[in-house]
This record gives sequence, C-alpha cells and structure tokens, in this order.
Amino acid sequence: MKQTKEKRRQRISKILAHILFVSLAVSAVFSLIRLIQAPDAVVEGDPHQKVKSDYLLMVVECCLGLIVILLPSAIARRWKLEIPNFVYVLYYVFLYCAVFLGEVLSFYYLVPHWDTILHFFSGAMLGALGFILVDLLNREEKVRVNLSPLFVSLFAFCFALAIGTLWEIYEYTCDTLLHLNMQKYMTEAGEELIGRAALQDTMGDILTDTFAALLVAGSGYFSGIKMRLESRRQTKNAAEK
Repeated sequence: MKQTKEKRRQRISKILAHILFVSLAVSAVFSLIRLIQAPDAVVEGDPHQKVKSDYLLMVVECCLGLIVILLPSAIARRWKLEIPNFVYVLYYVFLYCAVFLGEVLSFYYLVPHWDTILHFFSGAMLGALGFILVDLLNREEKVRVNLSPLFVSLFAFCFALAIGTLWEIYEYTCDTLLHLNMQKYMTEAGEELIGRAALQDTMGDILTDTFAALLVAGSGYFSGIKMRLESRRQTKNAAEK
C-alpha cells in the first residue's frame, strides 16, 4: 500500500514536470518570435502593449525555468539524497505559477498581490526545505548530526532568507544588464518609479519571504521541542521499567 502511494506520487511529480517543461518550451519559442516583431517602446495611447523588453524578460525567465526544472534531481543524484516527492510537486507548481502564469500570462499585473502570494509560498517552501535538508543529513550514516531545535530552526530561517536574497540579486542583475523589469521598478506602461515607490517591490518581497520563513521556522521549533520532550519521556519510562 505504501509503495503504491509512493509510485502514485512519483507519477504525479513526473506529469507536472512534463506539463511545466512543455509550457515553458512553447512559451520560450513564442516569446522569441514576438521579441523580433515587437516595437522598442510603447506606442502612445496603448499603455498595455508589450515591447521588446517584455518579451526578452519572458525568454530569460522561460529559459531559466527550463534549466532549474532539473535542479532538484541533479542535487539528489550528486549527493545521493532521497528528496520527498511532495517537494518536487511544490517546486514544479511554484515554477509554473511564477514563470508561466506570472510572466507569460501576466498574472503579476492581472491578479492583485500575485507576486506577494508567490513570495510567501516560496519563503515557506524554502524554510521547510531547510528542515528537510537537516533531516536528510541526519539520516546519512557518514554525516550524522544531532542539533538542537533552535539551531535547526535558525538554519531553516537563514536558508530561506539567503535564497530569497540571491533571487533579488539575480533580478537586479538582469534588470541592470538586460534592461528588464523583474523588480517592477517600472509600471506596465513603462514609466520609471522613483524613491520609495521604486523600492516597494524588492522590499515587499524580502519582508514577505522573512515573514513566511519565520512562521515555518517557529512552527518547526515548537514541533522539535515537542518531539524532544516526548523522546525524553519515552526514554525515562523505558528506564523505569
């Protein structure tokens, strides 16, 4: 029964991976064609028209998405880790929502707070991944660790924030070198924001990542304390018997 459920989960993760791959591959080709045909600047009177920089952003995001699809599998093979299937599922769903729905279908502009929702999801997911990494290392006979719940929670929190910060650096680098709008420092009509308005997206993303990671780290900490107390109680009862 357990093996059947595991095979079903593996099949679901593979189906999602194929859907994501096809969606991003088709979108990359479409965006590349539109990149050649699109105007350099927004035509006056049509603020919603997409220009070359918009399609260049889609191409970059889709190509990056096609590469990072393979990241969990590569890590698992390289370090011989057994990553749970639900992690793959969450990862593929996040990429689909962020790249295909967010950039290609313009959910970032069409759906209110879409970026905030995704950053909360990613912050929580990365925080949980921090706990999973410690657990996977703890199962390895060659790398045996026995850390306190506080340290593990702190690691998960810092891990999530580190990845979130690297992502913001990546967005800033692409915006600077390729003149894109990943950090949303321009409006959809191409108007550049200034002052605090230009920082709003980046700082909002970082704060959302921090809040989500803090919730997961706090939950993991109290869960770890509970498990440790339960383990001590069982050990004490066994010793008394």
